[in-house]
Formats: sequence, structure tokens, C-alpha cells
Amino acid sequence: MMSRIVFYEDRNFQGRSYECSSDCADMSSYLSRCHSCRVERGCFMVYDRTNFMGNQYFLRRGEYSDYMSMMGMSDCIRSCRMIPMYRGNYRMRIYERENFGGQMYELMDDCDNIMDRYRMSNCMSCNVMDGHWLMYEQPHYRGRMMYMRPGEYRSFMNMGMGSMRFMSMRRIMDSCY
Repeated sequence: MMSRIVFYEDRNFQGRSYECSSDCADMSSYLSRCHSCRVERGCFMVYDRTNFMGNQYFLRRGEYSDYMSMMGMSDCIRSCRMIPMYRGNYRMRIYERENFGGQMYELMDDCDNIMDRYRMSNCMSCNVMDGHWLMYEQPHYRGRMMYMRPGEYRSFMNMGMGSMRFMSMRRIMDSCY
């Protein structure tokens, strides 16, 4: 089953539309603006800047008739990334410092607060070995988020996140689809 999201120029699914089933780094060639969307299948990350930059928002199947007011977005969607369905084990190592330095802890399940669980006040790099994850700047899955797919993330500062610290992380599981 292929993922699919439909973007609309105006609120309440009005105006021109663009249907997408994969990553799109720059939606400006399809729509002049995007103020509502409908996720028909799958999960997507949407970004308020081109090339998967800026603030990120996780969307699962459903209708978002005015997502700017629903999610507190200050700008319209400029790019999107399809999150592939994953049904295996989940494994991620988080590190206190950049370049995998300092304390290291391995996660295989959700963590709603790294300070409470690990006495870790900062997470500056990670290695996602298995699965797809969402990392949040505040405990209990709140605040700005970032999508992490398998790979090495040596420095969150160099990823355009500024001084953002991650304090909780959650697996994107098939129940999200």
C-alpha cells in the first residue's frame, strides 16, 4: 500500500491541489502556497522550509483543514518527506555530546524524559540503527520535533536545529499508519 498525501493551496481543501506519494524537497513548482492537506495513507513529515528544513510536523492519516492554526505553524508547508512503514526492532543510541561523546544510552522503546530515565541533561548526537523515530525538545513528547531515520547524526547543531536540545523520543510504529 503506497503512502499518499494531498496538499491544497487554501484552507478547507480548497484551491489547486497536489498529490504526493514520496519525498518532495520544494513544493513551489506545484503550488504557490499550501494551507490544508489530507493524508490518505501512511505518515509524512512536513516542513515550513524547502529541502526538508525548518520546523517539522508529523502527520498521520487524517484531514488537516487548517493545519496552521491546528499545529501552530507560522508559515505554510514548503516540503514533505514520506515516512516508510517499518515493522522490525527499534534501536537508537543517544549521546550527551556531539560526535558521539559523553554518556551513551541505548534505547529500544519510547523515552518520555531522558533526564528522569538516564539522569542525562543533554542529547547532542545519536545513531539510529533500526526504525524511524521522532525526537522532541521537551519531555513528554512536547515542543518542536525532528524526524530521525536510520543513520548517524554527529551534531544536531549542524543540522540547522540551532541550540535545540532533545529531551524525549518516540518510535514511529505501524500503529501510526
